Formats: sequence, C-alpha cells, structure tokens
Amino acid sequence: MSEILAIRTENLTKEFKGGSLIRRRYIVALDGLNLHVNRGEIFGYLGPNGAGKTTTFKLLLGLIFPTAGDAWVLGKQIKDVRVKKHIGFLPEQPYFYDYLTAEEFLNFYAQLFGFDKKTRKQRVRNLLSMVGLEEVASNQLRKFSRGMLQRIGVAQALINDPELVILDEPLSGLDPSGRKEIRDIIFHLKSEGRTVIFSSHILSDVEAICDRVGILVKGRLQNVEYLDKLLDYEVESIELTVSGLNGVGKENIRSLGCHVMQGENRTVITIPGVNLPEGEESIARVFAVVRESGARLVSVISRAQSLESLFVKLNTSHSSPVTSHSSLVTKVS
Repeated sequence: MSEILAIRTENLTKEFKGGSLIRRRYIVALDGLNLHVNRGEIFGYLGPNGAGKTTTFKLLLGLIFPTAGDAWVLGKQIKDVRVKKHIGFLPEQPYFYDYLTAEEFLNFYAQLFGFDKKTRKQRVRNLLSMVGLEEVASNQLRKFSRGMLQRIGVAQALINDPELVILDEPLSGLDPSGRKEIRDIIFHLKSEGRTVIFSSHILSDVEAICDRVGILVKGRLQNVEYLDKLLDYEVESIELTVSGLNGVGKENIRSLGCHVMQGENRTVITIPGVNLPEGEESIARVFAVVRESGARLVSVISRAQSLESLFVKLNTSHSSPVTSHSSLVTKVS
C-alpha cells in the first residue's frame, strides 16, 4: 500500500525532553500520527502554532527521529536516505545567501545535487521562468521582496525535480498578490503530477486549492477528508445587508437571536441556525421586521460552513488551561 502513497505514517510519535534532571518533563509534539497522502494531490496540513506540523515535516525529512512509530515516503522508509533526492522542501523560515543573485543561488543548489553545467543552466532558467523571476535573475536576493523570496525558495525546493514537495507555511506574511502567485505555482506543480503537502494559517487559500486537508490539534490528527465531504457546504447562516433600519427594528431583530452590526450607512444582520427546523420561521420574522420598519434590503448572502469555522470549532473543543499546544507528560527520570 505504501508504494501507491506519497506519504504514510503509522503511530508516528515524537517527544522532546524538558524540565530539570530531577524532574524530567516530556513534551509530546506528535502523538500517534496515522496519515496517508496520495500521490499527485495537494494536501493541506492545518493546525495552530505548536500543533506538530513542522515536527511532522522534520520527521518525514529525517532531520529528527521519531520516539515511536514509523513512516514511509514514496514507498521507502524515512530512514532510507536514497528517498531524499526525490523530495523538495521549503522551511517556514528559510535562510538565503542574500549576497548571491537569484541565478547564482539556484546554481549553487543544483551543484549540490551533482548536476553538470549544461543541466544546471537549463534547470535554473526553467525554474526562474516558472516562478516569474527570470527578469531579476541577476539581482541579489537582498533586494527581493518577501513574495519574491518565497518564490525563489520554491524554485530552490524544485531544483532536484522532486516527486514530493513539502512547503511549511509558504503563504505566511504575503500580501494577496503574493499569495496568489504561490497558489498558482502549487497548482502548476500538481499539473506536472507532483505531490504537494503544505501547512498554512491562510485557511481561505487552503480551501481554494487543496484536494484534501488534515487538521492537527495538540499533536493529534482530528480530521482527514476531501474538502467537499468535510464541509458538506450546508448553509449555516444568512447575512442580510439593509439600509434605513431604525433603532426599534434593530432591537426587535436582536430579540430574535440575530446578530446586528451597524455600519456608517448600512446594517448587517446575521441570522444563525437557518439549517435548523425553526430556521425558516426566523428568516420570515426578520424579513417582516425589516419591511415594517421601512428599511431597504441591499443584499442577501448565504453562509455555508467554511474551513475556518470548522478549524476554530475543532481547536476550541480541544482547548485546555495549558498554554502550550503540545501535551505535557511528566515522568521521573
């Protein structure tokens, strides 16, 4: 089965030692992870800070070693160093030799993989074109914007023509234009038949581009599913925007259990629970109040369950007084 999967883990666990020599604490960063990632898919790996996402990536790359469990990448165990040449990786906070130009930077990494001069030149040219940096190939990286650095980082992760690409928070800190550029690159990688697994806090982007997602909370995998099945897109609420709603109308609508937010010239009304049996009655009552108050309806928007709402719900249900997202297991050494 592992041969048809890009990634497979079985009870993958990682503990880190902490505390004093007398009273040793073990921080469980990853707790019995069982994860399958199919070849050729875009997989979104989600979770709050400290959930264990980066720990998972480091284990798969062999940068750290598991406390328990096992994992396979592209059909080979993670301890098999031969599989590393088929993996591309962009860490969350990469370090770049910023005195090098974009062309020199990629050429340096191509040399590390043993490509000859002709192959290096061709691969560097192709990758710079793919990430849209061919016009600044001779510019030093210190002159690059955050978005440009992310793109050159992705190019570096692809220098060895990998089958599996692992991107740790590739959308973090980017403006909407920069996020779109990275999204387009990820789509392009999929079109070439590559497997992409990436972590992100930008849930709207994850929802837009991923085939499947996995949600990690405190080191434990809570959900893994195709987005359409995970969200089922059932309408959770209806949002009305009206103008000219008077104070009495607002209070009457609030008394119906709706949320009312006043803007400068318009009022936004959110009607929750519209998928419940009494939902249709609530909608009718709100419309009646709007009509009776003489307000004008501007727009009506239905709100389906989003990945963000599901993410918050799962994270909230597993909250605890402990400030760290990792589990703490105390043992006497």
